[in-house]
Amino acid sequence: MRKKIYVGSLIALAFILIGGMYYTLPYYVSKPGMAKELAPIITVEDGYKERGSFMLTTVRMGRANIYSYLEAKMRKYEEIYPLHMILNKQETEEEYNVRQLHLMAASKLNAIEVAYRKAGLPVHYKYKGIYVMQVFPGMPADGALQAGDRIFKIDGQQFSASEKFIEYIGRKRPGDKVTLTFSRKKQEKTVSLTLEPLKQDPNRAGIGITLVDDKEIDVDPDVKVKTDDIGGPSAGLMFSLEIYNQLTKEDITKGYQIAGTGTIDADGTVGPIGGIEQKIVAADKAGAEIFLAPNEKGAKDSNYRAAVKTARDIHTKMKIIPIDTFDEAVQYLEKLPIQK
Repeated sequence: MRKKIYVGSLIALAFILIGGMYYTLPYYVSKPGMAKELAPIITVEDGYKERGSFMLTTVRMGRANIYSYLEAKMRKYEEIYPLHMILNKQETEEEYNVRQLHLMAASKLNAIEVAYRKAGLPVHYKYKGIYVMQVFPGMPADGALQAGDRIFKIDGQQFSASEKFIEYIGRKRPGDKVTLTFSRKKQEKTVSLTLEPLKQDPNRAGIGITLVDDKEIDVDPDVKVKTDDIGGPSAGLMFSLEIYNQLTKEDITKGYQIAGTGTIDADGTVGPIGGIEQKIVAADKAGAEIFLAPNEKGAKDSNYRAAVKTARDIHTKMKIIPIDTFDEAVQYLEKLPIQK
């Protein structure tokens, strides 16, 4: 009898322990990710080779369960965030993932534009439609559209920018119908929706989505950037440096292992990112010798200052370099002595 009770208790405990892995908490946990060489990811047609390497750095982010939550509480470079700090209002986790992938796509476009213009090469864009980022519950688009859908026609008309789409919808009234043609997973679909008053502005009608432009860039020579499921905009600076280095004869890696992070705007401005401390840890483990960090014009709470503090704490020999613009990064690298 006792043996049966003992076995039953073990089975119950096993179910509890396993269940803890799948029971999610209202938090996200982030931890150091990886530092990954960009040369295998980015390919410029007939591009120049490099002796050193540029590396993107990542943070591992995931929904917390009991074990990951407790682990993050005990480890120094793991962080816990409440849901509202990660997800936008009324945003689902699926929509969050779509948003992160779009931010990565936009980051790649900006990086390509910055690198090609710096190399003196022309850049052209082709507008493809609008990209659905979020669908609001209870509005006409709810159940008809999904985050990630690309709308390229409305009432049979194509538009040259998302502003034109918004302007067209803005001339409609509640009760009016619109027919949308969109693609989802490479399949073309059509749906007719009846406009309703917007909750935030009852005097205007809409279908209840947030959207951004969906466009592709046209450059010569061709460039391919394969990021798979990596999301977010934080690799922008490093993308632009890798692309530029393959476009130009002079190798600005100078033989060094160069990691870094930071968003990139189309004008070359480098912006701050989250998780800089964790990225310093990841870069150090990967053997990076130099780390380019957003300087934020010398702000007291800048990414650069946080990176320097972390570098001291983990006793790395990696040099932390403050960067505000793409041009500034290139100038710094051009002045480096060649590594022998």
